[in-house]
Amino acid sequence: MNGTNPFMTRAVELALENVRDGKGGPFAAIVVKDGEIVAAGTNLVTSTNDPTAHAEIVAIREACRNLAAFQLHGCEIYTIGEPCPMCMGAIYWARPARVFYALTRDDAARIGFDDAYIYQELKLLPAQRRIPLIPMMRDQALRVFREWEGKPGKVPY
Repeated sequence: MNGTNPFMTRAVELALENVRDGKGGPFAAIVVKDGEIVAAGTNLVTSTNDPTAHAEIVAIREACRNLAAFQLHGCEIYTIGEPCPMCMGAIYWARPARVFYALTRDDAARIGFDDAYIYQELKLLPAQRRIPLIPMMRDQALRVFREWEGKPGKVPY
């Protein structure tokens, strides 16, 4: 999709401000509902020492607070870069209607933001990954799931 869009333009402006202010990486995201910006986020990883503070996650958290909802039905996300695997997971949990992005993961890799290894890791069996996932105490932990299943009034998501 070529041309200009006011929401992506705003995301680009926020990303540029973030770079110039030294708050984090060159990324920003906007959440829009019914043609109005309901939240914005920039990459704050290094300024907050939080590896999950990617622009999309920051924007999703703010949008959910502002909308008093844990899902973003009917919303659109405009983000500078193609979302990384972590952000894609958050996006799928948030369930917006669509996501628009400007730069590809290859563009990001060229300036040092390469998440290709994460995509490769996810294809491996959990025990074979660089950070192995080792199962333990499944039977004890299943009690928690059984209690959740039987909980009256739970909010499904």
